[in-house]
Parts: sequence; C-alpha cells; structure tokens
Amino acid sequence: METTQQPKIAVLIPCYNEEAAVGKVIDDFRRQLPTADIVVFDNNSTDQTAAIARSHGAQVIPEPRQGKGFAVETMFSIPGYDLYVMVDGDDTYPAESVHALIRPVREGRADMAVGSRLADYTDESFRNLHIFGNKLVRFCINKIMGSDLKDILSGYRVFNRRIRQTIPVVSSGFENETELTIQTLYYQRTIIEVPIPYRRRPAGSASKLHTFRDGFRVLWKLFSLYRSLKPLTFFGGIGLLLFVLGLLIGSLPIHDYFTKPNHYVEHVPSAILAASIVMLSWLFVFAGLILHMMNRRFRELHNVLTRQGG
Repeated sequence: METTQQPKIAVLIPCYNEEAAVGKVIDDFRRQLPTADIVVFDNNSTDQTAAIARSHGAQVIPEPRQGKGFAVETMFSIPGYDLYVMVDGDDTYPAESVHALIRPVREGRADMAVGSRLADYTDESFRNLHIFGNKLVRFCINKIMGSDLKDILSGYRVFNRRIRQTIPVVSSGFENETELTIQTLYYQRTIIEVPIPYRRRPAGSASKLHTFRDGFRVLWKLFSLYRSLKPLTFFGGIGLLLFVLGLLIGSLPIHDYFTKPNHYVEHVPSAILAASIVMLSWLFVFAGLILHMMNRRFRELHNVLTRQGG
C-alpha cells in the first residue's frame, strides 16, 4: 500500500569529467524531484564538473579514489533517506523516467528498480560490442542466480534504505553494476526492471568505459562473485570434473587388474596419478561444502544484524 507521506529522496550522481552534461542532469532532476537532495560525487575530475554542479545547486562530495565503484561505495555511506536515485552524469538517462522507477520501490513491490535500456535506444547510444557484452553478462547472471533480468549494466537505479544498509559494494570500477545486481539477488532482495529510453551522449561528453579492459573486469567480477557466493557449485563442479578425469585415467590400471594374470598392473604411473586426482577431487568437494556452510551462517548473521540495525 502506498503511503501518503512523502519519502525523503537523494539523487546520487557519480561524475568524472562531465562538465558538458552535469548541469543539465541536475536541472532535469530538480524539475522532476523538487524536494530531493542532489549530490554529485566528483571522482577527480580535471574539468569544471564540480564548479558547474555547485552552480546548479548540487552538493558536491569529492571521491579521491579513482573509479566509479569507489564513488558508488561512498554513495552507500550516506544515511538518512528513504529512497536513493543513482544516475550517471552524462545525460543519457531521462529524468522524467524517475517516477516510474520510484513507484515500485515506494509501494514496497521492489527493493531496487532498474532502468532497462535495451528496448529503446539510438544507434549512437552503445559502442560496438557493448550490447553483446551486456547480453553475455545477463545470460551468465540469469543462469547463476535463477533470475530473468534484461539489463544488468544499467546505471539508472532507485533503491530503498534496506539496500543501502545491507548490500556490500567493493568494486572499484564499472563492474559495480554487476556486483550490485548479484549481491541484491543473493541477499534475496527484489529487483524490478522498468523500460526506459536511452539517449546518446551530448556533444562534448565522452564515455569513460573501455570496451575490453572494463569488459574483462566485469567478467572477472562475475567469476569472483560466483566463486564466493556459490562455493558448493563452483568447487563441487571442479571436484566432479576431477573425479571423472581420475576415473578415465584410472581405467587403464583397473583394466590391467581385472584382465592380467595375478592382477598384475602394468600402468602403475597412471594408477598413482588417478588416485591423486580422485583424492584432489574430494578435497575440492569438501572445500565447497565447508564454504557453503560458512556462507549460510554468515548470511544468517547478516540478516540478524540487519534487523537489529534497521
């Protein structure tokens, strides 16, 4: 049920050299959310981003650690708001869509609403390989987490204070959207996607995303989170593969044992190697079980501390 009390909203804008667009972004969101606090996180800009943001009435918080992920980490340290709007400062996301994103979170139908860009965008909105990369990451996350999301890498999100209080953010770069999505799903918070148009950057604004470097970092973050959050599947899968490999290598000495006179084994090195690999496979399975139980206990403790803190 929607409450009649107006929520306290913060608009959080990470920026690095966005002097061509940040003023318009602030003005657009001021028109849509006149009572919201607008905060720009200046990530070591070398242009007039910070000065322009202040001249348009935004609060500016410097983030000296280079990387969008660090700016997002600092965002999550700001308490006192009911709803948080996270949006890039490049004017590619329409401010008028913020109401559609706020609605499901305010009504309690979602903890996070994500602006899904892949249904309405211009030819100039994405660079080559970006759509393919987005679809690849989406496919992997949906398979791993059992979800059905359409746009994993969107930087336009609205979330409640529960997300701010409970979701850990440790990424330093553009892989933070991947981490936000996976962590939100892992801690069983609800994500709703809202289709939005996605515009090209204005003249004078350049993308800071490096296709291959940041693409690799996103995939590595996906791999790291999968290993950390699904240890039984990860290490158990490796253990199963090693066990099968050990059986294949051990098939020769086993065949010797059952077919040779006096059970004479000719392939002794293969027998030793097979036994070692099978033992190693059980170590991987055991490690996966231990880490799985630890994760479960940590999540229980996390939930208890969250309730006490909330």
